[in-house]
Amino acid sequence: MKIFQSVYQNQHWHSPLPQSAKAQWLLAFGDHNAMSSDDFRQELKSAFPQAQIIGCTTSGEIQGNLIFDNSICLTAVEFSSSNIHVVSDAIGNYKNSDDLISHLLCQLPDDGLKHVFIISDGQLVNGSELVDGLQRHLPEGVTATGGLAGDGDKFEQTTVWHNDRVENGLVVVAGFYGDNLNIGHGNLGGWHPFGPKRIITKSQANVLLEIDNQPALDLYKNFLGEFADGLPASALLYPLALQLEGESEQLVRTILSIDEESKSMVFAGNMPEGSSCQLMQSNYEDLIDGAQMAAKQALSSNEQIHPELAILISCVGRRLVLGQRVEEELEIIEDTFPSNCAFSGFYSYGEISPIKAIGRCGLHNQTMTITLFSEN
Repeated sequence: MKIFQSVYQNQHWHSPLPQSAKAQWLLAFGDHNAMSSDDFRQELKSAFPQAQIIGCTTSGEIQGNLIFDNSICLTAVEFSSSNIHVVSDAIGNYKNSDDLISHLLCQLPDDGLKHVFIISDGQLVNGSELVDGLQRHLPEGVTATGGLAGDGDKFEQTTVWHNDRVENGLVVVAGFYGDNLNIGHGNLGGWHPFGPKRIITKSQANVLLEIDNQPALDLYKNFLGEFADGLPASALLYPLALQLEGESEQLVRTILSIDEESKSMVFAGNMPEGSSCQLMQSNYEDLIDGAQMAAKQALSSNEQIHPELAILISCVGRRLVLGQRVEEELEIIEDTFPSNCAFSGFYSYGEISPIKAIGRCGLHNQTMTITLFSEN
């Protein structure tokens, strides 16, 4: 596996692009305006004519152990013996996210499929339905990781791209094939629940209407106090722990938007009625420990892995809590892996990674997720 990386910032590349390189996969995370430019995309095609280009807007781009804003962080991957097949479509063409992911997965050849990596719009796509569809329609034994596009802490509009498609509502799925390809994955949050457990008494998919028969937004505002004026961004500091009926595993859920008229909150994933929820909080030490444990989990998930590429997808909420020390979570992950491992990724509105305790793919929020790639 050969990897080339560069950062496009202030209309200049940190490292000049090659010409007619043989990379099959191009990750380009960051600035919407750059990717919307025909000239910019043509420059990428000239440098990597065989590559499938996928990426999205972010709440911060990751390259190495650094975070960038308003850039394009580029990672080009040339596989020695593995293959990639990429498909995409927009949510507006389908009834729901489940139908969309089912259609996309049907376009991927089943024979030899080892893993899928997915990038989704972070505002228009229901992340829970998307992940549930992945779980239902993926062949047995095939893992899935990825994330939802970000928009800083504005929660206004996210964009995803696949080659010349640069659109809102787009979902891109990359399928990976090859006997010599090894994949590892890990995730951990570092958030801790506190206060009483409450029951979701009224919801519609990812719209939370009532908790304990009280308007959800009123209850949440009472807790936030003076921070309520900063919603929805201030809610990133206090997400909800969601526990589905009959399951012991808790998931973290992040608020995407609020509706003052209906007193409701829209989350990055579904909030089923009858589930319990609980406020969560964290601190610097716990989040850094969570990042390190996610790295160790990714390494232990596949004994054959000798990581050459690590894709880190972390939540914007973690970035806000860590503040100026946010790059320390990247540094501690970097220290866990071999020195020749390249790092790419972004801060997101939702993270997709298998749930260790139950084995199936899950939608996470406020979580550091890591996907590792290597070839024998």
